[in-house]
Amino acid sequence: MPAPGLTARRHVLRQHYLFRDLTEAELDELLTHARMTRFRAGDTICLRGAPGAGMMAILSGEVTISVTGADGRQIILTRLGEGEIFGEIALLDGGERTADVVAAVDTELMTIDRRNFLPYLERHPPISIKLLVALCAKLRRTTEQVEDLALMDLAPRLAKRLLTLAGIAGEPPLGAAKIESAPTQGELAAMMGTSRESINRQLSAWQRDGLLRLSPGSIVIEKAEALQRIVDRA
Repeated sequence: MPAPGLTARRHVLRQHYLFRDLTEAELDELLTHARMTRFRAGDTICLRGAPGAGMMAILSGEVTISVTGADGRQIILTRLGEGEIFGEIALLDGGERTADVVAAVDTELMTIDRRNFLPYLERHPPISIKLLVALCAKLRRTTEQVEDLALMDLAPRLAKRLLTLAGIAGEPPLGAAKIESAPTQGELAAMMGTSRESINRQLSAWQRDGLLRLSPGSIVIEKAEALQRIVDRA
């Protein structure tokens, strides 16, 4: 009989691009090296500059990944949820963590240490290629974020981020779309590299115009196509 929770852990790995083609036996081989850790909302999972021990998969919950400048200003790079993986860079090079990671809500993580994962990669070469592809995709997203910060005004940047959070960027539906567990206005400000007041003014203006509806803990995009036009005009 599988150990309690083993089926769920297999499922989390199976959802990810890196591991979806593995057999059940190959997944179980990987899971023998995994350890589980629970974090409360607000707990620090790892800090930028800390030694990179390995890769982490989110079994449940959400994490916020951010960097803090010398002036103390925080930029939120992304927010990841169940089934997503982070820590791939440290996994490969054994270097320091490149960002701070904090539990956005109560979160359970599965960690696979580098010393165990590298021999596994040697036994399963196709995963190495997929890992490189995943890292390239992450680099492209980071480059896009830098370009947006440097070249786009706040309105199109914020519209683009809201559509991305709703999972409809590039192909907005004609109906409404809801952002579940929406970031706070402070978190959106950190994502956009601006002030909370600026975010509040823009969201309030869009709410008055009927483009979206704000409620505690969620944002409902009423006119996704209108937000997409704001992005396209930038």
